[in-house]
Amino acid sequence: MYSKWWMGSLSIVKKGGKPFLLVCMAASLAVSSGCSLLPKEEEEEIVPIVKPPQLSKKPEYVVKTDTLETKVRGSGKLMATVEEDLYFTDENSRRIKNVAVKAGDQVTQGQLIAELDVTELESQLKQKRLQTRKDELTMIEMLRKADEMSAEQLEQAKIDFELKREELIELEKTIAGAKLTAPFSGTIVSVYLKKGDTAKAYDAVATIADLSQLTVAATLSGEDLKKVAVGMEAIVDINSAGQHKGKVLQLPNPKADDGSGGGGFPGDGQGRQPDSIENYMIIQLDPFPENLNRGTPLSVSVITQRKENAVVIPLAALRSYAGRNYVQVVDDQGSKREVDVEIGQQTSTDVEIVKGLTPGQKVVGR
Repeated sequence: MYSKWWMGSLSIVKKGGKPFLLVCMAASLAVSSGCSLLPKEEEEEIVPIVKPPQLSKKPEYVVKTDTLETKVRGSGKLMATVEEDLYFTDENSRRIKNVAVKAGDQVTQGQLIAELDVTELESQLKQKRLQTRKDELTMIEMLRKADEMSAEQLEQAKIDFELKREELIELEKTIAGAKLTAPFSGTIVSVYLKKGDTAKAYDAVATIADLSQLTVAATLSGEDLKKVAVGMEAIVDINSAGQHKGKVLQLPNPKADDGSGGGGFPGDGQGRQPDSIENYMIIQLDPFPENLNRGTPLSVSVITQRKENAVVIPLAALRSYAGRNYVQVVDDQGSKREVDVEIGQQTSTDVEIVKGLTPGQKVVGR
C-alpha cells in the first residue's frame, strides 16, 4: 500500500512537476530572505592591549683608568717669523705723497715704501736753518763781549740759542720721518693706503715679511692664556694640512694689548692698527709642513694638564649637592648605594676620581 502511495505521489510530481518545483524554490527564498530581515549582530570591538610604560633605565658606566688631558683652545694663522707692519709716527695727520711699492714686491733694507707730503715743512726748514746760522753768528759775537755782560744775561742768551737749535732738530726729525723705509729685506705682503690718503699716526701703511720661514701664530682668551707656559705641548690643525704636534715657543707680549682690542698703539682706530708677531702665542712645529702659505687659518689646542693612569668616570655620573660630590655605585646584585668621592682634574667629558672609587666598579649616570 505504501508503495502504491509513493508511486502515486511520484506520478503527481511528474504530471505537475514544474509548479511543484516553483513552490519549493519560493519557500526556500522566503526562508533565506527571512534570515536577512533579522537585525545584524554587532561586531565585537577589538580593544588593543595597552602595555604599561617602562621606566627608562639610567645609563651605567664602568670606572676605568685613562690618560686625562685638559686643553685650552684658540685660533690663529701662519705668519712669517720676521714680519712687521709699517706706519708713520707723526701725530699730525698728513696726506700720503707717494706709495712706492705694491703687494708682492721684493724690497731691500732701507728701500723707500711711502712718503708724506711735507712741502710746507721743508720750506720752514730752509728758513730755520738760515735763522739758526744767523743766531750762531750773534752768539759768537756775544761771547766775545762776555765781559760786558752779567753772568745771568750770558746764561739766558745761551738758553735761547739752544731752544732755537732744538726747534730746528725737531723739524728735521719730522721731515725725515715723512719717509717710510723697509726695516729689513723681504716681501711686501699687503698695502693698506694709497697716494692721497690721510695717514694718521700708527695706522698701518703696509706689511713686510720674510716669507722664507713661517710659524704658527695663535690667540687665546685672557683667562686661557694664564694657564699656558712656554714648553707645553700643543696640537695644531692647519687648513688643508691636517693635524701636527708642536710646543709653545713664545707667549704674546703683555704690553702688546691694552685690553681695547687695538693692539696698544696710540692711533685713534680709524685705520688698520699695526700688527706684530709679538702679539701672538707662537707654536713651534717639528717638522714644519711644506708648501704652506702665509695667512693660512688654523686652530690650536694646548695641553695644560696631563695625568697618566687616572681613575676617571664620565661627568654625567658625578652628582653634586651643597658642596658634596658623590656617585651611585651599582653592586653585583643590582642594588645602588651612594658613595662620596674626591675629584681632581676635569675635562669637558670626564672627571678624575682621586678618592672613593676603584677601576671596574659601575656607577649610574644622571
